[in-house]
Amino acid sequence: MVYGWRGWLATSLQRKLSVVIAGSMIVPLLALGLFAFLISSRVTEEKTKLTGSDMLEQMDANLRFMLEDAETLSVFLIGERDIQNYLARQEDDEVVRSEIVGRMTNLAASKSYIANIAIYPDRFGPALSTAAWRDEEVSAAVQAASGTEKAWSGVYRVQNYDGIQNVITLIRPIRSVYNFRHLGWLAISLDEEAMSRNWRHPDFGQGSGKVELIGAQGMILSSPDKSRLGQSLEPHAPGLFARIPDGLAGSILYGEGDRKVTVLYRREPLTNWMLVGTVPYERYREQNRYILTLTAAAVALSVAVSASLVWFMVRRVTRPLAVLTRHLSRIDPERPLPRFPVVRDDEIGRLGQSYNLLGAHIERLKQEVIRGEARKKEADLRALQAQINPHFLYNTLSSIHWIALMAEEKRIADMVEGLSDFLRISLNQGKDYCPVAQELEHIRNYVRVQSIRFPEEFTVDYIVDPAVEDKFMLKLLLQPLVENALIHGIQPKGSPGTITILIQSGREDIKFTVLDDGAGMPGRRLDEIRRALAAVRGGSEGADVGGDVTINQDDGLGKRSPNIASEASGYGLCNVHERLLLHYGPDSGLDIDSREGGGTRVAFSIPRWEEAP
Repeated sequence: MVYGWRGWLATSLQRKLSVVIAGSMIVPLLALGLFAFLISSRVTEEKTKLTGSDMLEQMDANLRFMLEDAETLSVFLIGERDIQNYLARQEDDEVVRSEIVGRMTNLAASKSYIANIAIYPDRFGPALSTAAWRDEEVSAAVQAASGTEKAWSGVYRVQNYDGIQNVITLIRPIRSVYNFRHLGWLAISLDEEAMSRNWRHPDFGQGSGKVELIGAQGMILSSPDKSRLGQSLEPHAPGLFARIPDGLAGSILYGEGDRKVTVLYRREPLTNWMLVGTVPYERYREQNRYILTLTAAAVALSVAVSASLVWFMVRRVTRPLAVLTRHLSRIDPERPLPRFPVVRDDEIGRLGQSYNLLGAHIERLKQEVIRGEARKKEADLRALQAQINPHFLYNTLSSIHWIALMAEEKRIADMVEGLSDFLRISLNQGKDYCPVAQELEHIRNYVRVQSIRFPEEFTVDYIVDPAVEDKFMLKLLLQPLVENALIHGIQPKGSPGTITILIQSGREDIKFTVLDDGAGMPGRRLDEIRRALAAVRGGSEGADVGGDVTINQDDGLGKRSPNIASEASGYGLCNVHERLLLHYGPDSGLDIDSREGGGTRVAFSIPRWEEAP
């Protein structure tokens, strides 16, 4: 599997670049997402703490207002003249009592958080109270505060006409303003329900926070859970009260696992009470999960966008390379290199330009090689022609011709004269091209010689467009075809036959056709010759056969061996076919068709040239 993955990467530059660039972008994105998540989680926790601390500060301000108001009211009442005079009496005065109680009732009614104002005289009984409470509860609180200057009681329950009420009482002594003699006690009770309205539903920790008022000794003075009032904090949160450090405000972590909470605290300097708020740590986890989800979504979106951009850019960069690679992998040795479209000026564009220059250079080299091979063959032909001394040959044949005439051997004289003309046109003073009319004259001389050798065995018909007779063509193209038609078509037939030479003029080319009504060829032999011609066109090994003129091998009786004849036929056709390809290009090769017993047709076409190249 690992090998497959590596192989998948190794076979594509686009994949390599995509993986490397995407990895170099995705890893920082993941690291940034993790960093953002951690910072956001910490900021969320700190924000919750800050919000809770601010709310505790506001709650403490409201609590301080109540406490200070109760303190101020107590100072006013213990110094009030009518109360001083009433408590200084030796006995109770019902009228004065009523007036004082009425005044205290008005004061208590003006403050929603004051549950009761009561005065307990030292000299006579009963207490002056604004609430219909049973005296024993308040009296117990007064007795507990005896011997102190001023004190706040813990929370306790009282029974009134509405039912049970939880109160916290400020108790302070009343002394004479004249001689500082102790006259009694003042008790101002605050309603715990009215006090706790400020922190009953704290708006921090997404509403899951809880705030309680804890006394200086760790007793719960106010709480949303009324069943906890008056109890010690220790059973409910072991060790928490001891862990809260000294100081005005702060926060600590308390608990483990699912019971872990953040504890926010703020002390009230007047009483040393503490407002203690708790936020379940699970709320942080929920917020963190939400932040994690958002962060993961943002990172995933960023990764997707980055990967898409990387893929787009890498594909845009590597696509020209892929096109160039396809061009190089599909090179056909027989065709020029396909041109690479250059539309950019960067390194890839310059590489494409270099590729195009290389293709043009290779094409030039190939053409030079082709021209070199053609020149080599022509040089070989000229060397062969140069080996024959034309003047010596012509003089010798002329002498034979006159000797034959003197001996009255007309057939020998005609054959020698035809052979002389045939060789003269074949050599053509070393030139490669000749007019079509000269090529036809060359054929007539050949037919003249062959007619003497094989009398009354064949006839030749010439169908020539006069417009092409002065046009130039490569010499010695028709003679091998006529010879093949005679030797391999007419003679095996066993009866006289006809060879037709058809030359037609086209708009830009000249079409040559040599037909015979001879024996034809079986399909297998036709396929062999066609494959040989295709091999010559494809430049396959063994298709390069030199020489122009077919060398006929005769047994001396004007007859040929079938095997030798077959080989010579293919040799001559391949020779003409190769010369056409070398001089006129791939569109000028031989086209051969034959039917056993129905004759053979060989055709080719060449460009229409007004003069020799």
